[in-house]
Amino acid sequence: MKKTLLLATAIASAAALSGCAVASAPVTGFLYSDVTYPVNATSNDQGPKTGEASASSILGIFATGDASIAAAAKNGGITKVKTVDVNATSFFGIYAKYTVVVTGE
Repeated sequence: MKKTLLLATAIASAAALSGCAVASAPVTGFLYSDVTYPVNATSNDQGPKTGEASASSILGIFATGDASIAAAAKNGGITKVKTVDVNATSFFGIYAKYTVVVTGE
């Protein structure tokens, strides 16, 4: 029984440490990250409309979503993009989410 528990613990630990869901960011935390940073800006003021688009990953194995600037602009009804920011969130390599936020008119 003791050997079975030890083996199960070793397998679970290996599985937990082998999968890595990471959203790129200028700084990251080992256990948790939630970072927002700029990608692009124009000389215009921030626009009155906001649009978001996201992509996410589970264990670095499954990834889905459209986090493009075009998708974010479309979701916000924006035709003239003024600023682009990104929010990258990850939790212990298990779950990661990358969100593009655009403002404009």
